[in-house]
Amino acid sequence: MGPVVGTVCVKRGFMKMQKHGVIMDVTNVKQAQIAEEAGAVAVMALDKLPYDVRRTGGVARTAGLKVIEEIMDHVSIPVMAKCRIGHVYEARVLEELGVDAIDESEVLTPADEKRHIWKWDFKVPFVNGARDLGEALRRIEEGASMIRTKGEAGTGNVAEAVRHMKIMRDEIRKVRAIVEEGDWQEIIALAREFRVSYQLVCEVGRLGRLPVVNFAAGGIATPADAALMMSLGCDGIFVGSGIFKSEDPMERARAIVLAAAFWDEPDVVAEAQRMIDERKSMIGIGIEELELRMQERGAEA
Repeated sequence: MGPVVGTVCVKRGFMKMQKHGVIMDVTNVKQAQIAEEAGAVAVMALDKLPYDVRRTGGVARTAGLKVIEEIMDHVSIPVMAKCRIGHVYEARVLEELGVDAIDESEVLTPADEKRHIWKWDFKVPFVNGARDLGEALRRIEEGASMIRTKGEAGTGNVAEAVRHMKIMRDEIRKVRAIVEEGDWQEIIALAREFRVSYQLVCEVGRLGRLPVVNFAAGGIATPADAALMMSLGCDGIFVGSGIFKSEDPMERARAIVLAAAFWDEPDVVAEAQRMIDERKSMIGIGIEELELRMQERGAEA
């Protein structure tokens, strides 16, 4: 029997192992250790947190390899890393380094606005962002093993993550109803609209969900935010700036992990909310104030 490394089953299975957990963006060993101690299921290494990317501008690239290696050496949970949209060689380098997963992320400056990485060529699993079902399915057809909603990262404002998750949920329900009716002409029309295969649309209809895990990301800053996203049907949470741009990162990290795990128990979420001091939260950014909407990067591809 040959090796199973890099098969669809292995890549998607690894991502499913993160379900019901919190993955935290980190930029150094100290933050990664806080994340691990707080109960994060994995960390996502990047050069600057999305909040800092917005503030400093310029070109945002993948994190330094030495920083990623240091993080890998100092934590026992999976270490993921971000690469730029369409930047095949950043992804190749990260795979060679041995990261557990790669996020082809709109938080970084895209290398190619029109084409994403063809992820079937890699053994390592990929994460991709999406604002709606069509975008999610195009990324899955390219080989993504996890989808995350494209909220507005680095804002501390959960509104866009909520909106995109509701759009995704409503479109999946529509597809399920059409597939259950067996209207093959309507299914073909949907496949053309989404620019994906007929078979993938049918699979979503049969499952009543995406064939890969779907995490929430962008603007999640409090335990209540995390619980809200889980209640909308997300499989887990990405969070970074909301924790490490606050004045109480350890307490907030623990509280968000607790709320994500027990989202359907309001008394536990309330206890998690008590663990944080709202006066120590990051300063939020209103969506209408944004000059750069990261969620729009690579959306039409």
